[in-house]
Amino acid sequence: MKTLIHTDKELIESIIRQSDVCFVGMADTDGTPYVLPMNFGYKDGVIYLHSAQDGRSISILERNPKVCITFSIDHALVFQHPEVACSYRMRSKSVIAWGKVAYEEVFDKKVEALDIIMKQYSDKTFRYSDPAVRNVKIWTVDIDEVSCKEFGAPHKKSY
Repeated sequence: MKTLIHTDKELIESIIRQSDVCFVGMADTDGTPYVLPMNFGYKDGVIYLHSAQDGRSISILERNPKVCITFSIDHALVFQHPEVACSYRMRSKSVIAWGKVAYEEVFDKKVEALDIIMKQYSDKTFRYSDPAVRNVKIWTVDIDEVSCKEFGAPHKKSY
């Protein structure tokens, strides 16, 4: 089994779209890491997230807006030999994206962002109350850098 590095944009976007949650990593100015599992939306190289207006993550991001966001799918335990512990590993595909959080404050743009997030989870069309839109914090992350790996890929046999 081996690790493959992928650069194909369609595969990267497919992994993102197949993910149920993403894990958003950030670091406070003293280097303390903080990682949150979050619902998300994705469109045209931008990751959309939402949260309350304040809290630990917002406090951290106000001081350091850099984030690392991980998506992971197709998890399965695999092994090369059932009696050799070191041959066991998890097969998976993952995308790691880096960028900086910005906040969307324009009402109509917040609604668009919520629609993008909801599209990740449902084909339905939703309406949002004005207070809900005003009170939600919308995060946007333009992807500056991305990596994609497939872990536990089988070796190709040559005959």
